[in-house]
Amino acid sequence: MLNITLVAGARPNFMKIAPIIHAIDKQKSLGVGIDFRLVHTGQHYDHKMSGDFFEQLNIPSPNANLGAGGGSQAEQTAAIMIGFERELLNNKPDVVLVVGDVTSTLACSITAKKLLVPVVHVEGGIRSGDMSMPEEINRIVTDSITDQFFTTSELANENLRRSGVENHRIHFVGNTMIDTLLSQMPRFRKPGGNIYDKLSSQKYFVLTLHRPANVDEEVKLKAMMEAILEGTGSLSIVFPVHPRTAKVLKNLGIENDRLHYVEPLSYLEFNYLVKHSKGVITDSGGITEEASVMNVPCLTLRDNTERPETIDLGTNELVGTDPSKLKPYLEKMLSGQWKKYQQIPLWDGKTSDRIVKILLEIYAI
Repeated sequence: MLNITLVAGARPNFMKIAPIIHAIDKQKSLGVGIDFRLVHTGQHYDHKMSGDFFEQLNIPSPNANLGAGGGSQAEQTAAIMIGFERELLNNKPDVVLVVGDVTSTLACSITAKKLLVPVVHVEGGIRSGDMSMPEEINRIVTDSITDQFFTTSELANENLRRSGVENHRIHFVGNTMIDTLLSQMPRFRKPGGNIYDKLSSQKYFVLTLHRPANVDEEVKLKAMMEAILEGTGSLSIVFPVHPRTAKVLKNLGIENDRLHYVEPLSYLEFNYLVKHSKGVITDSGGITEEASVMNVPCLTLRDNTERPETIDLGTNELVGTDPSKLKPYLEKMLSGQWKKYQQIPLWDGKTSDRIVKILLEIYAI
């Protein structure tokens, strides 16, 4: 019997974990000796950021919730490590599986390795080259102690090889988040409310901003928002935004009849909006992957990306953080002359099946 502890903590983790759970359940139904224990670190616990994902993506309630909550990076990392150490001592698995690049990924990897439990990293090897991003530090540290890597691209494979990882530990399997996207697309649903009732397909943009470099400097944020409003013509902008950020924007006087600040949306609602939008303006890496596969034009307000395949084969363009550079991209998007999605290798909805098959080959007793 292969016993796996799956770690989820922040919003993107749930999209990546859900199809792995389903793939494990499929093997169990065939009589294969495999089981899992799901640990929710509690890194996010707003219902829209966490609870809805368990319901909508058909993930079972976690076996343990560490309740790590908020706090600084150090406080959150420490709380997760303390809670996860206790979890592993009470329920020691054959292997710990972590996904992505959030604080939970780093903290649980370190804890497992110190207890001599093998670690596998889903989405290993991706790099932005930007050490000012907490996620980049999480990636590098996690990958430095990971035993087996499941990767989304050949570039991720090369990054790992350059760092000294042997080929037999690198498994190019694709993207589990796309497994979730493709399986859930028929279930996307329009959010309820007057704002959404007035939106027409292809007549609005979706905006997300969360990185400190974009939202913490008031002067820079105001300039970016003004550039977005100027460049989007007469179309509406739907901005699911954290209340703290919304308050900053309103304090800056950034209001417009076309700009709609809304509460964070559930997975099925948010991706419905993206799928039917004119385009997405974001600083999120994960959204660029989903937008690309849905063939929705996407602009990334960052100076670098850890997902270059979304630019080379997807619908994403890296604009940068200078507001003056935004206008020509938006003009091209409004004109309908945007590049189309080309198939990204192994982003086919079958990644999780490949991961579970490899885990059984390596770790099954």
